[in-house]
Amino acid sequence: MFARLVGESFLRNPRRKLLTAAALAVGMAVATATLTVALEVGDRLAREFRSLGANLLVTPQSDTLPLEIGGVDYRPVDEGAYLNEADVGKLKTIFWRHNILGFTPFLDVPAVIHTSGEHPAVQTTLIGTWYEHEVAVPDGTKFKTGASATHPWWKIRGKWFRDDANECVVGVKFATTYPGGITPGETISVMSRAGRGEAAADALSLVVTGIVSTGGAEDQAVMAPLSVAQKLSGHPGQFRQLFVSALTKPADKLASRDPQSLTPTEYDQWFCSPYISSISFQIRQVLPGTDVRAIRRVAESEGRILSRVSTLLWIVTVAALVGAALAVAATSATTVLERRGEIGIMKAIGANNTIVAAIFLAEQMMLAMAGGTIGFVFGAGLARVLGESVFGTAAPPRMILLPVALGLAAIVAILGSLIPLRRAVQLDPAPILRGE
Repeated sequence: MFARLVGESFLRNPRRKLLTAAALAVGMAVATATLTVALEVGDRLAREFRSLGANLLVTPQSDTLPLEIGGVDYRPVDEGAYLNEADVGKLKTIFWRHNILGFTPFLDVPAVIHTSGEHPAVQTTLIGTWYEHEVAVPDGTKFKTGASATHPWWKIRGKWFRDDANECVVGVKFATTYPGGITPGETISVMSRAGRGEAAADALSLVVTGIVSTGGAEDQAVMAPLSVAQKLSGHPGQFRQLFVSALTKPADKLASRDPQSLTPTEYDQWFCSPYISSISFQIRQVLPGTDVRAIRRVAESEGRILSRVSTLLWIVTVAALVGAALAVAATSATTVLERRGEIGIMKAIGANNTIVAAIFLAEQMMLAMAGGTIGFVFGAGLARVLGESVFGTAAPPRMILLPVALGLAAIVAILGSLIPLRRAVQLDPAPILRGE
């Protein structure tokens, strides 16, 4: 009997029912689209931010105080601590190993550069690193990484050196200020400087393959394969700094707490979240004796932008839901006014307030299911359009949001109907039947 009453009531005033369903569909479409983008925005923006370069710096914990001028380490090569090149593959064994997008070791060696002409030798820094290097991971796999992954904004005129060859690239400022200039194709002689400038190793001949522009200290240096710098410095298989590019999530209160002060439950949550602090902790676990620091300019910028974009998407979602609730409230109020006579008759023949409220709520739930389903379909399409226009790739639909959309539609329909429904159950049948 109740189902028949609800069915017949639902078929009345189809135009008003369509307006309510349309309001719910529009609200759920916007909510689905923004929630889909919100779920994608963290990883997508984090990957976009990786074009800013590495966000973690790994150095020996017991290293001596660096002597840096213009960002270049001028300590003698026989001072300070070093890291082992054979250990860097362990970075791909941490819990968040898939969030490690790349890493690049660096070894700065004070050097003397001389060309084949009659120009005098010039002192500068030779920076040993990788451009595209294959690293052996302890699980038997290979991982290709280097400056191409951690410093993608570096520009090269010519081509990069090969990591297994006696080749180099020259910083744009050093190439132009060197007497006579340096151009790709030339061969330069490189010697290490120890102490007061005497040669500490035999000279190496390197072919210049390109001119690099980074906007940093590298513009005034010579960059070569890490193996070349290790040979010149007398530290085979070692380096001094490791830049790591990792996907992280914005820091919150949990991320900023000391792991030692966390409860077991909080520690598991912190460890299993890709905070920059938890990834740094895991790196220190696999590389003992290291100091892992966040490159604050990059990390803080990422966190602020991600938080603001996420907040904006949530505000749009809430606004869409509030708008849908107001539309439902307006149509529900009009429906109650139009059906005062019907409500009065039902109460006069014995229907209590629960029966009256149940009939109206059942109608609203049916409209919520229809509007939520339609809104989810249109919202998934809107999310694809937003993904393509903002990120260049479409955001895939997430079926997990279908029950979320239906649940939100039901909540919006119920909340929007509360005030009109309260008015309906408070109606007195006697004045209604008298036509008052």
